[in-house]
Amino acid sequence: MQDSNPSNETRSRPRLPALLREPLLHFVVIGGLIFAADYYLVGRVNDPHTIIIDADVDKELTGVFAAARGRQPTHDELKAVRQAWLDGEVLYREGLALSMDKGDPAIRERVAFKALGAIETSVKVPTPDDATLKDWFEKNRVKFDEPARISFEEAALEGQSGEAEVRAFVNDLRNGTPGDARAGLRVFKNRPVPTIDQSYGAEFTKALSAATVGEWNALSTRDGWRAIRVTGVIPAAPADFAQRRADITQGWRDAVGAEQRTTAVRALAKKYRVRYQGTTP
Repeated sequence: MQDSNPSNETRSRPRLPALLREPLLHFVVIGGLIFAADYYLVGRVNDPHTIIIDADVDKELTGVFAAARGRQPTHDELKAVRQAWLDGEVLYREGLALSMDKGDPAIRERVAFKALGAIETSVKVPTPDDATLKDWFEKNRVKFDEPARISFEEAALEGQSGEAEVRAFVNDLRNGTPGDARAGLRVFKNRPVPTIDQSYGAEFTKALSAATVGEWNALSTRDGWRAIRVTGVIPAAPADFAQRRADITQGWRDAVGAEQRTTAVRALAKKYRVRYQGTTP
């Protein structure tokens, strides 16, 4: 059973929960991608208002980020993930202080979720006028514009697949030599450019976008060299404000609501002392 005493909760190490994956916690989402660590930061004994962030915490946060993104976080990204976790930690401790753990089994994220629910009642999102909505839309077009899409085929040679081997293979393909038996073929239809960038990297995306449709090319990817052939391109299409007004309005309301929730949580966080031990803020 979960102890209802806040100071005891602060000293315990419950199992890793899924707090930051709760739907209503979108105010801690970083860039369209939700990354969350559920490692419980330990405060000083008998001091539930102190949160300590140390090297072990950074290690846990870095591991969660790397698992989600496939790379190590930058210094700024690590700071953002720390802040996201800290918001959840504050909510958890506030929930304990209000005895919101009563009757709830030992599920830490539900305590924080209840505390967030209390904050939700104070969120009052106004109705935007046209000028406000249009200004926000222009600043957030990337959320509504239709991105360019590229269809392409990827041939990965079996065995050795260094640059020289792939370029020789591409030369054979361009000269009409069948290569089906020498490589595995993957087909991608109408892949949005932003997702290509996330999967393969900016340099690959740039080279792919410049490639001639129907022609094989040797391109470097994060997983090695590949024979790539672009089979089709759909240009990007800007969103029409009038046609997408309902979606834009909802997006604005979500953004403003998230800002208000974040402000409320950060105000509560002023009650706590955050100490860094063995790590750089």
